[in-house]
Amino acid sequence: MAYLKDFRERIQNNDYPGFLKIWEEYCYGDQPDGLEMVAVLESVKDSDLAYHFGKHVERILPLWRELQDIKLAHDVLRLVFDLQTTNSEELADLATEHLKAKYENDPLLFEKLRLVGLRNRETFQSAIRNFELLSHMKPKNFVFHTGGWGTGEITEVSLVREELTLEFEFVIGPKQFSFEKAFKVLTPLGSEHFFAKRFGNPDLLEKEARENSNEVIRMLLKDLGPKTAFEIKEELCDLVVPAEDWNRWWQTTRSKLKKDTKIECPKELKLPFKLLEKEVPHEVALHKALETKPNVDATIQMIYTFLRDFPETLKDVEFKASLEARFNHLLQEEPLGDHQKLQVFFLLEDLRSPNIEKQIQSLMQAVHNTPEIIRKINLIGFQKRALSFIRSLKKDWLDIFLDLFFTVDSNLLRDFLLIELLPSEELLKKKLSTLLIHPLSFPEVFLWYFQKIIEKKSTLPFATPDGKNRFFEGLFILLDFLEKKPQHRDLTKKIISLITADRYKLVRDILSHSSVQEVKEYLLLSTKCSSLTDHDIKILHSLGAVAHPSIGKMRKDKETSSSEELIWSTQEGFQKTQARIQEIATIETVSNAKEIEVARAHGDLRENAEFKAALEKRERLQSELKFLSDQIHRARILTPNDVIIDEVNVGCVVRCTDSKGEHLRYTLLGPWDADPENRILSFQSKFAQAMKGKTVGAS
Repeated sequence: MAYLKDFRERIQNNDYPGFLKIWEEYCYGDQPDGLEMVAVLESVKDSDLAYHFGKHVERILPLWRELQDIKLAHDVLRLVFDLQTTNSEELADLATEHLKAKYENDPLLFEKLRLVGLRNRETFQSAIRNFELLSHMKPKNFVFHTGGWGTGEITEVSLVREELTLEFEFVIGPKQFSFEKAFKVLTPLGSEHFFAKRFGNPDLLEKEARENSNEVIRMLLKDLGPKTAFEIKEELCDLVVPAEDWNRWWQTTRSKLKKDTKIECPKELKLPFKLLEKEVPHEVALHKALETKPNVDATIQMIYTFLRDFPETLKDVEFKASLEARFNHLLQEEPLGDHQKLQVFFLLEDLRSPNIEKQIQSLMQAVHNTPEIIRKINLIGFQKRALSFIRSLKKDWLDIFLDLFFTVDSNLLRDFLLIELLPSEELLKKKLSTLLIHPLSFPEVFLWYFQKIIEKKSTLPFATPDGKNRFFEGLFILLDFLEKKPQHRDLTKKIISLITADRYKLVRDILSHSSVQEVKEYLLLSTKCSSLTDHDIKILHSLGAVAHPSIGKMRKDKETSSSEELIWSTQEGFQKTQARIQEIATIETVSNAKEIEVARAHGDLRENAEFKAALEKRERLQSELKFLSDQIHRARILTPNDVIIDEVNVGCVVRCTDSKGEHLRYTLLGPWDADPENRILSFQSKFAQAMKGKTVGAS
């Protein structure tokens, strides 16, 4: 396929003259390649060059006649007639002869030739494809609608009326199509095609998917082309495999696909699965991957994964020897770190190479910064093996394990370390105490261990009621800290989910053995966590009141006093504040950002007065925006129903007499509407607060 890349490049660039020049050269060749012809013609058929190319496509016919493969020759000729626009007598004769030879036993041959335009010979583009569709038009056969109606089953065909009736996958009720319309939008599907099976007999396909999932995936990839995991799910989930079973089914199937020698599995989630033309043995696939000369870490990862998935390949003595040779080459020729050498030794140990265990022991005894070596190893299996050697070889293994306990990234490895450290309970408890003192130092470890101790039958250190209470208090402190760190967004979500799961079951369990003072502390800490919604806070307080009714009374008193924190406002004052917030956020902040960039461009930021002034302005704007945003969240628009006329309160007009006998009149509104010159006072002012609650005649 030497020409295919050049053809596709011209098509992509919409270079018609360049494409035509290569086409002429290609047609004069003497070594026909049927697969390449099909690929080229399919590429141009789907491009903008198709119409103009139609009058030149028949130049391929001399080379086409040299093809020996009958099926490929038919596929090429069908594409030639899909593209041709000349409708010449020579082409009509060729199509007629070809179809007569292929369908000589068809009793409706001449009627079909008429229907595809080869009788009057005026227009017969796509004649071969249309003839095939006519031959396929029989009840219970399947077609695919290219306009989005999905798979259709033919229920009735009438040559007299030149129409057929179908039922489609995505359209309700039977639909009638003229042959002319069918030629434009329908494609025949064989009974073994994936779409035909999915629409015609989904129960049978589901049974096949459960019994032999690899074959179903092969069929899907063969009929629909390469597909990503998401696209495979779109084709199968709920249509073939029930949605509730999908995750389990796909997990099992995914592991089987890795071992399928005819399916190429992607290395990244977004890449597609591909069906290979020929089966490729796993050993060959590995050697091809290694020929790209990956770095040492990638090589170790690749071979480790391969041996884990395909241990049976080590029965091949020649393949095993080739791996040993590669590892020995790495040890002798590559500048390896101690952690890399150790992993290569482990791989050689898996290959049962002689004297490897002694080399591993020598290396482990020689290294000084053992924890760092463990942290540099990326494979958990090898980390565990290294830790086993450390325990048997080093006297200070407990110190090493305790050092690693908080600093390794994997929870699986941390589980392993926890099991090894449990017999030394006092040392472990002392180490865990640092989590309570400094929960912010190791947030992932804190959450991991907290989930361990809240399990029902946990006997770990701090799994007592008092220990759980202390960790629960630390959880709120940690949540307040993580909310301010964007890099810990996922961890924040996990904590919120843990707190709110199963109708706040965790909270109910903790509160059941907490004192009043402890519950008060939890509730106070929870109010500092912005990730908890007002509804969450309300639920927490309600649960606290259930556990200790005295807290409920305190909350009612607090709610009464908190009403004083409301910011009352008229509709005009509220809209004015909203407008100011909008102005800061969309105009002044953007303008200030430009000022900062302009000032930054002047260089030498240490002595750049404009830059410092712009930063100070940004700080002022951010402070004002935060202040107004906080206030508007506490604002309430004053309505006639809110005004109490029996005593001095917000919204009232107060008439009074001063010590000199002068009559005064004040209106009490919110701070946004205050206008002292017009005797409109903020209800939060000291004078207004002094008058609050006064009745007629009071002084």
